[in-house]
Amino acid sequence: MKLVLAETKLIKEPITIISDLVTEAKFKIGKNGIEMIAMDPANVAMVVFRLLSSAFVEYSVKDETEIAINLNNLKQVLRRIKGSDNLTLELSDNKLKLILSGTTVRTFYLPLIDQQEKEHKEPDLKFKTIIKCPSSMLNDAIEDVEIVAESVMFQSEDKKFIVSASGDTGKATVDIKAEENVHIDSTEKVKSKYSIEYLKKMIQGSKISSIVSIHFNKDYPLKLEYKELDKIQMVFILAPRIEND
Repeated sequence: MKLVLAETKLIKEPITIISDLVTEAKFKIGKNGIEMIAMDPANVAMVVFRLLSSAFVEYSVKDETEIAINLNNLKQVLRRIKGSDNLTLELSDNKLKLILSGTTVRTFYLPLIDQQEKEHKEPDLKFKTIIKCPSSMLNDAIEDVEIVAESVMFQSEDKKFIVSASGDTGKATVDIKAEENVHIDSTEKVKSKYSIEYLKKMIQGSKISSIVSIHFNKDYPLKLEYKELDKIQMVFILAPRIEND
């Protein structure tokens, strides 16, 4: 295989984000692109990463290949990419060969690992509420409510998306109304609570896309989707925190 990527942020940013959730991952490299689906060690969060073949300036894959790699090692190499560099990915002697081509040509070899973890599939979830808004708006809301608590309540009602939290230090509420750049599709009032610690890692997807799709339901997993058409898709799925009352 030989994959050449000019828009290197499409792999550099996602790998940095994913490495905050999982340390090792298996990538399927097929005719249409690269796919990775992984669960965090606590089985609380799933991340789905797809980088389409159309994002590459050269994409040559003879047979579908699976490779598993340590993400921290991969992240360290990708950090060495300079703005004008092209990234070439090849396989060589059971290693992932990364070539950074710019004013100089730098070559790195990372060992492939034998990952025994079972294969994950993206679950088929049904949602009663879907919100599409600027990713910066969600980021600000999470940063606001983080001041008072470790978990956040997502709620939809009357064409409004409400992000709220309460804790020992007080309460915070952010009301987001449907408008030109905020689309709220909700069939009924629903609310669900999620971990802010995990959400802070997931909303880094804003580095990939300026728009986020937020899917949730009552006491049901949350799905965040960031994508750039014909290039990249990142999906995060987060288990809810179930209320006892």
